[in-house]
Amino acid sequence: MKSEMDSMYANQVWTLVDPPKSIVPIGNKWVIKRKKAQMARSIYGLKQASRSWNICFDEAVKGYGFSQNEDEPCVYKKNSGSAVVFLVPYVNDILMFGNDIGMLTSVKQWLSKTFLMKDLGNASYILGINSYRDRSRKLIGLSQSLYVDNVLGRFQMEHSKKGFLPVRHGIHLSKSMSPKTPEAVIQMRKIPIASAIGSLKYAMLCSRPDINYVVSITSKYQ
Repeated sequence: MKSEMDSMYANQVWTLVDPPKSIVPIGNKWVIKRKKAQMARSIYGLKQASRSWNICFDEAVKGYGFSQNEDEPCVYKKNSGSAVVFLVPYVNDILMFGNDIGMLTSVKQWLSKTFLMKDLGNASYILGINSYRDRSRKLIGLSQSLYVDNVLGRFQMEHSKKGFLPVRHGIHLSKSMSPKTPEAVIQMRKIPIASAIGSLKYAMLCSRPDINYVVSITSKYQ
């Protein structure tokens, strides 16, 4: 919270507000600086606050020996011999995993001393993805069943029947398959194709790579 407050002062946050009665305005509004109470009420709606927190976290974990992944800036790694720990922050949530319990514990203790932190235990849901573990088979699985159910509800398909993928491999789409009559064109315009594809892409990238072909070919010919 302090980092976010400091960022608002550092970035000189301004807003359009009604001027005090003692000031004669030019036009309808004056641009004046927010008061501290106003700033606190709107702290999570300002982009500068998140950036300031990101800078603070980045400097702290790098100072503790973590290195940032060049290809994925939201992933940090710390090695100590064969032991390794990963930190994956998302806003003010952190997913932590590694191959050494002792090192995980020491990193967790350092985090709790450096930041005001709450340990939520084993990860269950992260970014809408359910993480589950089968210790007997030494497997960790990812599921987006709740996310998929929400997507189906959004596009009024929650009562659709389950089945195989609707697009066969090797099929070729063309403009000749587009709606021909004015009625069909109007009906097609009611279908948010781009939103549906975007929703499927998130599932495809996270836990359903098997629908990659369907999403790719639909994106190409939408």
